[in-house]
Amino acid sequence: MANDSSTDGRFSEKLRVPEALTFDDVLLRPSESRVEPDDADVSTSVSTNVDLNVPILSAAMDTVTESGLAIAMAREGGLGVLHRNMDTDAVTAEIERVKRADELVIRRENVVTASPDQTIDDVDAMMSAEGVSGAPVVDGDDEVLGIISATDIRPYLEVGESDTVREAMTDEVVTAPEDVTAREALELMYEHKIERVPIVDDGRLVGLVTMQGILSRREHENAARDDNGRLRVGVAVGPFEDDRATAADEAGADVLFIDCAHAHNRNVIDSARDIQQSVDADVVVGNIGTREAAEAVVDFADGVKVGIGPGSICTTRVVTGAGMPQITAVSEVADVAVEEDVPVIADGGIRYSGDAAKAIAAGADAVMLGSYFAGTDEAPGRVITMNGKKYKQYRGMGSVGAMQSGGGDRYLKEEQEDEEFVPEGVEAATPYKGSLASELHQLVGGIQSGMGYVGAETVPAFKQEAEFVRVSSAGQTEGHPHDVMITDEAPNYSPQNE
Repeated sequence: MANDSSTDGRFSEKLRVPEALTFDDVLLRPSESRVEPDDADVSTSVSTNVDLNVPILSAAMDTVTESGLAIAMAREGGLGVLHRNMDTDAVTAEIERVKRADELVIRRENVVTASPDQTIDDVDAMMSAEGVSGAPVVDGDDEVLGIISATDIRPYLEVGESDTVREAMTDEVVTAPEDVTAREALELMYEHKIERVPIVDDGRLVGLVTMQGILSRREHENAARDDNGRLRVGVAVGPFEDDRATAADEAGADVLFIDCAHAHNRNVIDSARDIQQSVDADVVVGNIGTREAAEAVVDFADGVKVGIGPGSICTTRVVTGAGMPQITAVSEVADVAVEEDVPVIADGGIRYSGDAAKAIAAGADAVMLGSYFAGTDEAPGRVITMNGKKYKQYRGMGSVGAMQSGGGDRYLKEEQEDEEFVPEGVEAATPYKGSLASELHQLVGGIQSGMGYVGAETVPAFKQEAEFVRVSSAGQTEGHPHDVMITDEAPNYSPQNE
């Protein structure tokens, strides 16, 4: 049977396709500049109401961001996004841990307290679970009776488990009123050689000031903080997890990230819109990768996240045949988002600080990284040793392990007990790197240097003024160290990343 003439050439037309580019395909064109890298201002917005002092977010992956790394990110001026592979109670506890980390005055509802009749063993377990080294002792009316610390209970643990807090606590308590300043509280602590001061009103506990909290605030002046001075934190929620979104919002999350591998799905968009209208936190929708997807969400989203398959442990593009090279994806989305003043986050594919600079120059307001931070001390992945070198566990949220832990619906796939998963990610190891602060220092410094080459003092100016040039494969080779044997590795470059 002859082909219908109306279909002639239709399929071959599909191959007349536009070109799409990624990081290695382009370089920033150097321009005349008066901007010194150290003077470049990298502050930015990641959503309608949330600003950061550095344009960096850590990925919502279970081997990357839990409260420890989220606290470290916020202290350095960025934002950690808690992953989804924990139940609602666990994620609210993680949010509260971040919010409590650097509070000047820890509010009563967040203060860990002890009862005078509790056993020493119970209090020791409670303080370990809550991550504190001391607690005010209060009665049923919240009247402060004393204070118990790890040093108080240590002798009792060696004797027995039946001793009570009343026997071990310090009952001469130094307290302060609600209007105490950081300086006044610190002076009290130094004078009495104590580490925490209960805040009282008419003898009743209303809060707590700790030396650690005061010193942390002084040390991290560039931290990302909310209007109450607490560290900012983001939380990943599924597109259909209304209850989880509400719980995270009530626990104090600053930004909720609709965590979906392909957010240009009508059901996902409808649900994300409903969540955005029901919470006080900002809502960032992702991931998307095209102009059409951006047009579908910018009317309600507080931010958009871009990235279809660029991550180092993501196999979406080879498993499904679908995806968008990241520089083109970011620029297409940014063309739409900038008209609505909606911030854009580039998620994935960044191996070097120069890639982060290129993503911002292409239109992103901030970048999100996973493997870059998975090897740090603060990341939750376990340390492993191979061939005498240290690595940390790292896996994609589309890997079999992550899906079995509850991440399958990120890829809009139903989870059943005996289901054979179709993964879109792998489990791997990334080199151990040390502290998050040192990695961020190199990353932010590289972005600032890129801004200096372009002559842009701010992130908005960088996006506006930067120009790109295409790079051939020979140019890519030329851009890396070549024709030499590296004898001393730089902290911001490793040939393993090539």
